[in-house]
Amino acid sequence: MVSEFDVIARYFSRPTPQAVLGPGDDCALLAPAAGSELAISTDMLVEGSHFLPDTDPCQLGWKALAVNLSDLAAMGATPRWALLAGSFPEVRAVWLEAFATGFFACATHYGVDLVGGDTTRGPLNLCLTVIGEVAAGTALRRDRALPGDDLWVSGQPGLAALGLAHLQGTTRLSEGLARRCLAALQQPRPRVELGRELRRRGLAHAAIDVSDGLLGDLEHVLERSAVAAEVSTTQLPYLPAGADPTLARRCQLSGGDDYELVFSAPPAKRGALSALAAELDLPLWRFGRVFAAATATDATRLTVVDENGQPLAIDRTGFDHFG
Repeated sequence: MVSEFDVIARYFSRPTPQAVLGPGDDCALLAPAAGSELAISTDMLVEGSHFLPDTDPCQLGWKALAVNLSDLAAMGATPRWALLAGSFPEVRAVWLEAFATGFFACATHYGVDLVGGDTTRGPLNLCLTVIGEVAAGTALRRDRALPGDDLWVSGQPGLAALGLAHLQGTTRLSEGLARRCLAALQQPRPRVELGRELRRRGLAHAAIDVSDGLLGDLEHVLERSAVAAEVSTTQLPYLPAGADPTLARRCQLSGGDDYELVFSAPPAKRGALSALAAELDLPLWRFGRVFAAATATDATRLTVVDENGQPLAIDRTGFDHFG
């Protein structure tokens, strides 16, 4: 009979060169670099809420870690360690082997050691804690956006939500577009290098990753920074050809699961940001502007305008598990 310790040893034990002590004891022992602060985040992926029951386990393994690393990217931190707690309904060797393959492919790509965690029997639920390092006092934060800042977003938000709509049968995408959208949904690429360079080069004031929706996550920055913003749909990334434009725009504005970075930066940094985009081969889109807020609780803190500069009615800005 396979025990939980057999599962850990067989599927989730790897060398941990960045740790003083890795899995196998009551705690891991970690030694942060001198002059650095620890950036720590935790997140859950629950079957039925965050992924479909028939999701490929290898892709799920990658995504489980990647979506957490995106939080470190938003603060400009360098990923170092992760802990994985998993609830599994049964021990399925083929599934676990594929999940571990995807997980450690992501860990290797981003230089992360798995240093501990837990397993138990129950509904499929994955809980990740990630730990990164950032030079003391330099982390990007949500509460630093300033009036006059430009708003930027990386990549092409909305593709992941379109991919989910395709899987759920609410839209039909061409084979090529479906492939792009499903890749964005199932194997997101956390913008670790972008976040690190924004911080290191002093290009951004505030940042957040897009996990629940572009507008919804932007609202968190505006609230924490006590500012307002105007966003123009004409300055956002182009909508993918072949997709229903109304659905594509809704996915872009509020779909979530993109794990791109939204950040604010002073206008004087536009040239440097364009150069960084070319250097990273990653498009960066300047899509709005930050303003002083009339009050800290202003209900009109975020305005979205169309190609004629007219405000749009937005009924949903992002995903909320309890909304």
